[in-house]
Amino acid sequence: MSDTPPSLVVLDGTAPEVPFAIPGATPGGITATLINVDAARGLVTTIIRIAPGARIPAHFHRDGAEAHYVLEGDFINAGVVLGPGSFVTHPVGTVHGPHESRGGCAVLTLQTAFVDPAAPDFHIAEPAP
Repeated sequence: MSDTPPSLVVLDGTAPEVPFAIPGATPGGITATLINVDAARGLVTTIIRIAPGARIPAHFHRDGAEAHYVLEGDFINAGVVLGPGSFVTHPVGTVHGPHESRGGCAVLTLQTAFVDPAAPDFHIAEPAP
């Protein structure tokens, strides 16, 4: 019998890193590795990689909060450079970003709402270029 609750999906570390299309982001500049999904609670944990020079526009989420823990590299959030060990949170509905990296970074991202790739809760909060 497994000790894992039935609503919890735990991945074994072999999850692939895949391109992650984010509206308005640098094409091909963002990848994601799904680490954990708890569908019953709406919690999603991923490792987001931002390639050198890539950018995610300022945005907000209506359905849940988001938190980032910098694992490696330089994660730039709204112009503030954050290095490994830095942690930043964004309450639901709060505009955050843009997210960028000069040399590339890996960020552990926690979201309190399930993210449906077909209908993402991602709302750009800056003018189009």
